[in-house]
This record gives sequence, C-alpha cells and structure tokens, in this order.
Amino acid sequence: MASFIIEGGHKLSGEITPQGAKNEALQVICATLLTAEKVTIHNIPDILDVNNLIVLLGEMGVKTDHPSPGTYSFQADDIDLDYLQSEEFFRKSTSLRGSVMLVGPLVARFGYAIIPKPGGDKIGRRRLDTHFLGIQKLGAEFKYDAERQAYEVKTEGLKGEYMLLDEASVTGTANILMASVLAEGTTTIYNAACEPYLQQLTKMLLQMGAKIEGLASNLLTIHGVDELHGCEHTILPDMIEVGSFIGMAAMTSSAIRIKNVSYKDLGMIPDAFRKFGITVDLDGDDIVVPQQDSYTIETFIDGSIMTISDAPWPGLTPDLLSVLLVVATQANGSVLIHQKMFESRLFFVDKLIDMGAQIILCDPHRATVIGSARRYPLRAANMVSPDIRAGIAMLIAAMSAQGISRIHNIDQIDRGYEDIDKRLNALGARITRI
Repeated sequence: MASFIIEGGHKLSGEITPQGAKNEALQVICATLLTAEKVTIHNIPDILDVNNLIVLLGEMGVKTDHPSPGTYSFQADDIDLDYLQSEEFFRKSTSLRGSVMLVGPLVARFGYAIIPKPGGDKIGRRRLDTHFLGIQKLGAEFKYDAERQAYEVKTEGLKGEYMLLDEASVTGTANILMASVLAEGTTTIYNAACEPYLQQLTKMLLQMGAKIEGLASNLLTIHGVDELHGCEHTILPDMIEVGSFIGMAAMTSSAIRIKNVSYKDLGMIPDAFRKFGITVDLDGDDIVVPQQDSYTIETFIDGSIMTISDAPWPGLTPDLLSVLLVVATQANGSVLIHQKMFESRLFFVDKLIDMGAQIILCDPHRATVIGSARRYPLRAANMVSPDIRAGIAMLIAAMSAQGISRIHNIDQIDRGYEDIDKRLNALGARITRI
C-alpha cells in the first residue's frame, strides 16, 4: 500500500493545468460501446479509475489505441459477451464503481449486460435504484443472483418511455440516456441531471448521430435511432481539481495560476471560495489566486453563520465539500458544512481534529468549523485516506501543517488525481511517495 510523506509549511508558486475530468471520462468511455465505429477521445486523465475502465473494455474486446498522451481511440466492433460471465470481469468491475455505466450501452446495443455490485469510495450507501428503474422502464428485465451478488439484465428490444427520475442522479441519468439513444420511439427523462459532464456526454452522443433535445436542462427528450457512428471528443478540465488547487493556494498562503479551467463550466465553485474570503481572479480562461495571509468567512445578510451545502447542478458539487471544510479550519470566522448526499463523507474530520482543527461533527451530514484565523496552525499527523475527496483534503491539510505528515492508502487519491505529488512538487510542495 503506497503512502505520501508530506513536509508541511512550504508555499506554492507557479502555474498548474487541471487534468481532464474524471467523471466525464468514465461516462464518455462507456459510451464508445454504443457504436461499432472508431471513437477518439482527447484529454483523458491518467488516473487509476479511468485506466482500469480502459483495461476492462479492452478485455471485453474493444480495440484501444493510445497514440499520444491523453488521447485514446476505441472501436467496439467485436465485443465478447461471454467475458461478462468470467470471474475476472466480476473482480475488475466490482472494484470500479464507474463500471455501472456499462449497463446502458450494453443493453441498448446487445440486449444483455451483467452488473456486479460495484465498489468505489466508502462514503455511505450509493443506491443504484435510479439506474435500474429507468432502464427497466425502457423494457429491460433485471434478475438478481444473490450468490454472485450481481444483476443480469436482458431485453428483446428497448422502447421509449416517459419517466420522472426519483433523484437527479448524474450517473443514473447518463446510464438511462445511453440506453435510450438506441431505443425504439421517444424517451422523455424528467428531473434529469444536467451537470457539465452530462452536457458533454450529450454533445458526444449528438456527434455520433443521436437525436436529443433539452441539452443543459433537466428535461431530456430522446428520439431513438437505429445506429450511432464514430466521432472525436475532448473532455473538459476537471472542476474538482480546479477547486482543490484553489483550496491549496489558500491554505498554504500561496500565489498560483490555474491554467485553462473552462471557467463557464465551473458553476458556483469560484463563488463558494469567495464566500470564504478567498480572492479568485479570472484572467482569460485562467484562475489566479494571489497570496493571502488571511481570509474571512462571510456571514448571511442577517449576520447568521454561513452554511455551505451541496446540491444538484447548478448547485455546489458534493465532491468539493471536503476541501472547503479543510480550508475553513484556517479562516477567520465559522461555517456550517452540510453534506446532504453521502452519510459517511464527513467522518474524516476526526483526523483534522487530531491536527488541531476546531470542528464539531453535528451528525453524519453536518459539521461546524470554527476557523482559527491561522492563530493555531494545523499539526502534522498520521492518516489513512478513506476516499478520493477526503484524501485530497487530507493532503491539503498536511501541506499547510507544521511538521511531517503521512497519508496511507493513497491509491484512493490516485484514483482521481493524476501524478498529484509530481505536479505539486513542481510548484514547491514537499511530497514523497513511498
């Protein structure tokens, strides 16, 4: 198990470019199964979750080529459906939560899929009901094999249907959207997720010949087509990395430039940091964070304590609440962090408390942070990363702390952040991988 050793207290300076978006990459790579023609995708991040998905597709029979860094081509013209029954497929797909998005494309094009219970972050229950109910409405049958802990999905042909999703699930919407583009007739998805990653998937499907109305809205109308074709697609910069870098600059009193962020696709992220008193300037399509020795959390207009909470797009992404929570520990003022979606994502705060942070964990979803205004810098600590986002939050805390910290189980961080130690060391961090 790999670990990071972090020597805290070093300022960062220079430029850094965010990787391609992890969440978008998982969706659009799965979508390559919808056509027998070649699909080329640029700006694919070199991270564990994405690399494992590419390997899994290759073993299913997808021809893959990697002509240059960040660019892959995929051609799913000879899929081995028998491989889905193998123990190897079960093992690999179980360890990768993004594998659930294979179901929509496989059922749409081949009428068959198997989905083992997926893995991923240990952040509480992440139900798949939205995925299953939506694809069932299109005419697929699900049978659960309790012994293998897997669902077998079959259909004689999907048919368009109206559906109102019980939650605006991003991956659920992506799965249903990919299933419906080849279904007979018209599908209407109401309460659809509309995150930029979903918009990107929709744009790619439109390039492939799909007929979809309602881009960027929560009401999608899909007119099924007989087949899709190849295309070329470029993945957006990862908004979670952008937010993580803003948080790092604030916590280490550093001045950095974040290059080519696709600012229009960041939504509320810059303003969330501005509510903490952090200066976030826009220069072209770059974000510039100047050195700040202090920052003060705003209050609401009536003077009450600020509350930061996650919500479906265009609300604040839940993936950045862990970073914002860490940033608040050194602010002037207090804030209530309300993580609504996952009941275990705040449980890493006990390590921050050990580091000297003043945090009250109110319940599994809410934590009150009393900022120290840098009067009490965080202390070094020995930590274990429970998930991707808590892992990067721990790394940010360790970079600002006094002394030598260790973070174990950094495979969790590698799942979502490409060469993060090398990239941050180039800015002046002191991170050693062992």
